[in-house]
Amino acid sequence: MLIVPVTLFALLTTPDLASTALAGGTQVRVSEGLLEGTRSTDGTVRMFKDIPFALPPLAGLRWSAPQPPPRWNGIRQADKFGAPCLQTNVFGDIYFRDAQPSEDCLNLDIWIPAKPGSKKLAVLVWFYGGGFVAGSASEPRYDGENLARKGIIVVNANYRLGVFGFFSHPELTKESGHNASGNYGFLDQVGALTWVVSNIAAFGGDPHNITIAGESAGSFSVSALMASPLSRDLFQKAIGESGAFFSSPSSARTLPLTPLAEAEKHGVRFAELLGAHSLAEMRAKPADELLAAAAKPGQGFGPNLDGYFLPSDVLTVYERAAQSHVPLLAGWNADEGKMMVLLSSQKPTTKRFTDQAQRRFGDHAAEFLKLYPAATDQEAITSAEALAGDDFIGFSTWKWLDMQRRTGAPVYQYHFEAVPATKPGTMVGPVPASEIGSRHAGEIEYVFETLNSKPDLPWKVEDFRLSDMMSSYWVHFVKTGNPNGKGLPEWPKLDSLDGYQIMHLNEERIHADADAMRARYEFLDTQPPKPADSARKGSAP
Repeated sequence: MLIVPVTLFALLTTPDLASTALAGGTQVRVSEGLLEGTRSTDGTVRMFKDIPFALPPLAGLRWSAPQPPPRWNGIRQADKFGAPCLQTNVFGDIYFRDAQPSEDCLNLDIWIPAKPGSKKLAVLVWFYGGGFVAGSASEPRYDGENLARKGIIVVNANYRLGVFGFFSHPELTKESGHNASGNYGFLDQVGALTWVVSNIAAFGGDPHNITIAGESAGSFSVSALMASPLSRDLFQKAIGESGAFFSSPSSARTLPLTPLAEAEKHGVRFAELLGAHSLAEMRAKPADELLAAAAKPGQGFGPNLDGYFLPSDVLTVYERAAQSHVPLLAGWNADEGKMMVLLSSQKPTTKRFTDQAQRRFGDHAAEFLKLYPAATDQEAITSAEALAGDDFIGFSTWKWLDMQRRTGAPVYQYHFEAVPATKPGTMVGPVPASEIGSRHAGEIEYVFETLNSKPDLPWKVEDFRLSDMMSSYWVHFVKTGNPNGKGLPEWPKLDSLDGYQIMHLNEERIHADADAMRARYEFLDTQPPKPADSARKGSAP
């Protein structure tokens, strides 16, 4: 079963539960016991790290929904980051500030202004990216210190990954009580949110003013949390950076949300590969053995249509307008797919791109080529980069924004166009890193004002100015559901009446303008699915 929330009334009437936090102290009593946090070097931010929001998912709790966290006597030191969830080294840009990865990883970290004032603070709950196979709440680029200085509470939560977070098996389905298995990583996110709703008042936070946010897999998670009946009432606003569970109908690039029956079959085959013939034998397997086996080609695990966290696919939920009708701020980066083209062994040419358009779009190829022109080889390269980004991230995020807009909820769209600094001479394969452009995940350090977490890079004054403005937009949205604030260029809501204005975020000029790319997504949205993709309605990053 999921963590059962402690009522807010009970929390607020517990002696000393909120008093020390509101007074600016480093001790806070939560429902499980007393925490001792720390202060930032300059004393302006209080930090509480490695707070368990669930029991360690070990032994018989491996592949179970998160259970209520343990209570403790005395004072629990909350001055060091806890362990990240088990994972292999998949991506080169993920760095931890904590212990080695572990199955005992269901912890979260909190940053609070040292002088919060008398009003309850708005809360940002962040879920990391990493393709559902990597990531950690302790990554330096996600540090909440600078956002907290601007007057909000920041919470970063871990969730289980890969085989530990998304393994399905018929025996798991049977024992669940919900006829479902897999998606434990999502259930961890629900568990973390439940803990925050129950305890954030102790830190001076407002349990009725919570924004969920994430990038890449974290953004996909936000779109799913909005759709799930388990979570859609646990927050009041949402932020998504690059991705959602909607895929371009004709694209074969994205991964499907696997139906539960298929996920179970994959789980059985995986167990047999390890010589395990029962769930008990799988739970007895050493974690490192499971991790290594799941890292082999064709053995990965990701989100599925479990019938519990996701009773139906995400697209259907949004088509029925059954998701959370909350304000949404979302967007993506200008060069999400450029690296795929740069690293491809076959460079696009006019003929190659035109032939591919004909195969993919048939009678609609001419219409496609008006939107993605390829009259010259250079134009073909540019259009191939645009299409790769649209198939990977752009379309899914656009579709999410557009469907949320139709509910009448305030929606704000951005396009991140800055090119993050790179170390001179750094290569990504055969390509200089400086040529990758406004890459996937490149906006994170700007949003969190953590450019200095990469001090060896040649950041410019313009980068720091853009970061300050972006973080201010995000903080205003977390506080009010509207990103606009004093000294910031006006960011209009996404609305058909003014040409679907979107916010362009770059080093030279932050400004709103009509969405010049919308016709591309409307075209992709009308295309019939490829035969192999006919059952796909959602995708994972």
